[in-house]
Amino acid sequence: MSTRRTYQSTTDPSSPTTDSSAPTDRILTPTPGGPSVPSNTSPAVPTHIIVKLLTFTALMITGPLSVYFFLTSYVLSESKTSSTWAGAAAAITANVVLIGYIIVAVREDQGEQAAPATAPGQGKKGRVGKIE
Repeated sequence: MSTRRTYQSTTDPSSPTTDSSAPTDRILTPTPGGPSVPSNTSPAVPTHIIVKLLTFTALMITGPLSVYFFLTSYVLSESKTSSTWAGAAAAITANVVLIGYIIVAVREDQGEQAAPATAPGQGKKGRVGKIE
């Protein structure tokens, strides 16, 4: 359910406490007539990030498999060690996809950190902590 409820805490009378300094168990109950707050229905993760994750997931699955079967079927079909070399190439392909995802994620993170430093139209004067 996507409703927001305001809670008031009350002490649970069924929990025995012998020491007054001991923490008491609390029961959260909805407050009647609580504030009416509009619910936020926007997704927790932006759509472009989901698309990027699904793209790299598809590449992680199809890339190494494609490389393996391409090498075993067409390039190394006459070799006795074709599956070994094809497996190594598939592992390298998986690592390349993983490193590519890490690079894209770091660049995106750096872009998000650099964006709030200057507001549009303010230039260098909008930076916080720098005295000129």
